[in-house]
Amino acid sequence: MKYILFFIVSAGLLTACGEPHFLKDAAYRDQVHQQFEKRKLLAAKRSDALFSVFDRPLTLEQREALEFLYAYMPLNDLADYDGNFFLQQVNDAFRARRTFSWGKTIPDEIFRHFVLVYRVNNEDLDSARSVFFDELKDRVRHLSMYDAALEVNHWCHEKVTYRATDSRTSAPLALAKTSWGRCGEESTFTATAMRAVGIPARQCYTPRWAHTDNNHAWVEVWIDGQWHYLGACEPEAALDVAWFSAPAKRTMMVHTNVFGLYNGPEEKNVEKPLYSKINSLPNYADTRIVKVLVTDPNNQPVKEARVKFKLYNYADYYPLSTNLIDENGETSILSGKGDLLIWANLGDTYGYAQSTPEDTLTIVRLDHKIGTTYHETLSLNVPKEQAIKELSAEKIAENAARLAREDSIRNAYMHTFIQEETAKTWAKSLSIDENQAWTFLQKAQGNWQDIQAFIQNHSRQPEVFAFLKSLREKDLRDTPTAVLESYFQPDSISGDIAYLLSPRIERERIRQRVDLPDCASVEEVINYITQNIQIDKEENYYDCRISPRGVYELGVADPISRNIFFVAMCRSNGIPARIEPATGKPQYRENQQWRDVVFDTQTAQTVDRPKARLTVHNAPENIVKPGYESHYSLAYFKDGDFQCLELEGNPAVRRFPYSLDLDTGYYRLTVGSRANDGSVTAYNEYFTLKKSVPHTITVRLPEIKDKLFVQGIVDMNTIVLLPNGDKTTLKNLAKGKGLMLCFVDPGKEPSKHILQDLPAVSSSLEQWDGGVVMMIPDDKISPAFDASVFKQLPQQTLWLTDTGRTLLKDVVGALQTSFSDNFPVTVYLSNNGGILYSAIGYRIGTGEAIWKIIRMEKQ
Repeated sequence: MKYILFFIVSAGLLTACGEPHFLKDAAYRDQVHQQFEKRKLLAAKRSDALFSVFDRPLTLEQREALEFLYAYMPLNDLADYDGNFFLQQVNDAFRARRTFSWGKTIPDEIFRHFVLVYRVNNEDLDSARSVFFDELKDRVRHLSMYDAALEVNHWCHEKVTYRATDSRTSAPLALAKTSWGRCGEESTFTATAMRAVGIPARQCYTPRWAHTDNNHAWVEVWIDGQWHYLGACEPEAALDVAWFSAPAKRTMMVHTNVFGLYNGPEEKNVEKPLYSKINSLPNYADTRIVKVLVTDPNNQPVKEARVKFKLYNYADYYPLSTNLIDENGETSILSGKGDLLIWANLGDTYGYAQSTPEDTLTIVRLDHKIGTTYHETLSLNVPKEQAIKELSAEKIAENAARLAREDSIRNAYMHTFIQEETAKTWAKSLSIDENQAWTFLQKAQGNWQDIQAFIQNHSRQPEVFAFLKSLREKDLRDTPTAVLESYFQPDSISGDIAYLLSPRIERERIRQRVDLPDCASVEEVINYITQNIQIDKEENYYDCRISPRGVYELGVADPISRNIFFVAMCRSNGIPARIEPATGKPQYRENQQWRDVVFDTQTAQTVDRPKARLTVHNAPENIVKPGYESHYSLAYFKDGDFQCLELEGNPAVRRFPYSLDLDTGYYRLTVGSRANDGSVTAYNEYFTLKKSVPHTITVRLPEIKDKLFVQGIVDMNTIVLLPNGDKTTLKNLAKGKGLMLCFVDPGKEPSKHILQDLPAVSSSLEQWDGGVVMMIPDDKISPAFDASVFKQLPQQTLWLTDTGRTLLKDVVGALQTSFSDNFPVTVYLSNNGGILYSAIGYRIGTGEAIWKIIRMEKQ
């Protein structure tokens, strides 16, 4: 027996005293420890908060697990959390491994990266793992690992459903408090719940879809040796089934950020000392190798250049991956079977070329320089639609019934939020504005009690509502009373609350206020930052914003968090400051003018940038009003590439013509039109803005070369039941003009998207006055669904029920296609029943596409 023990100790599995190693490979363990020592030096200013936890009596497993987390955690975690938090994460992970039968089957590497790690992506962190374990342990303890994953997702659906929101990712417990969030938040929530019960989980996301303007995130779980996907908070009857199964077959990239030094089998688009970004696309779609050669204008390979693989989306060209070329001037990625725009630059010299699935090599010549005026039109194709696997009707129906029960559980909780009458009665008792009080309490959702307490504490101070107005809606949903109180000092300022008193700066989480150094001027603020804050551009790899308090305590920041800290320091010293929303530049206000602050590694300075006025017109022949980042965008040239101006929230762009005062420089206008199959015709116009020289551009939607053709025929004499029980026909509903018919599953994200799309064309559809019918299959009707909340749909919209999916089957049959529950299904029928437009599954801009068809039909 002693010889066996000697072998185990010699192999590094146990220490001499018999304690098991968590990091069993000695070489890997040494790498982790060396990296851990580097982080201790980096975070020396927070040494006590972070590393005093190691002075406690810890097991060897605890110590090595903690070292692994510290060795690779992003910079913001070193800045904004402490050792007690991370030790709790370690203890919770080991508790889950011991509690559930599948814990012992998980390989160490999978457990290390996809259970132990407390962070899923760029979310705010909290104690959700502990809370979720307590709620879920008895519910899944006696299930198989496969069934446990399904059950956890059903629990997640009881807690959270989809609703669009801003890009800051709430912490899981904050999401549960509100009961809704975007897909990035749902997937973070679900992956956290899976890890809480010891099921390895990771967030997957397509940075941008190819066939429609949006992106999506979901979850993969490791079950008995294989990774399977699921829709987060959108449970199905089986794994590897989701509404996005069909869109995923058309995607061009699927990413996962992996914490730590990872040696898994997936292709790595990015491999850094602290993390990897893996590409799981082969699990979903047909792929191709996109190989690129970069040359100079004389067609000779260059030895240095940066290459971006770009996909058209949101009227811009989004980089799916960024690579450096090798010594032969080449680089490549694995992508889907659609077109990409390959962009390369060396300094401010750049070039680009279109890459298609037929290309074995794409050559990019660095033959463009800033300042050249020209325009071009590109035709960009996307991967074709493919069939997906189907579940049985029985399984679909059984799951739908369960989803309805879960909806009722979640809605019952949401009904505990304060109601309008109660809120206004309370406000009246305090003699404060009833409508304003109700507005903020309603937006607070599950956090309404904290916001109510804050308002009540300051009901005699008129600035309270202006202060709350300076916050974003998500701040109202997840900021505690005590944190708001730490910032609300209206007697200490005079002037603009939004740029002096407000804690909201960019998209950082609002944390408890800390006293920052006193400075008498902007120059003193800049000097303090340049002398005391070290800039690190690599280690905050999850792109989480460090709080001003974290920057101050750690003394290290990424450039964006440094800019946020600059604004916070200015405001705390009575200097109005902001992050300029279009460009992200830090600014302060002086003499009613906003002035830029430019930081670099050596110096920092304030600058008055020369400006030029750009006026933007809408072409009269456009059949729809172009929307910013829907149909067109403006981008300015910086660091060898064009960077899109963030103007979507600017009220000026909502009405043509409009004018903008922009920095002088080189710009690009991109205008795109998307065809029914998802392909894009894009127009690019390159121009220079010169100081004090007005410039005018016109947004003209490119023509699509599509021809109207009949995709199938639906019998317009088909009888349907009206809400009052009367019978009518599709022909009557079309009113001699045409019929938009949309089959929806109102509880799922894709159907919610079309319900959000249609208001943009409501007035046009109302003037047209044809038929608009939203049809819900009877197996998708939930008692919790309330059609009255969709008040901005066209006035003629009818909500009808499709019993037994009879009409849906007729439509799918007419299209001669297959259907696997991937709602919505939308068709536009001519007055004679010809299908002139069809869309199955997830697609953005459906209302606009149908309006284009109606216009073309009328011509």
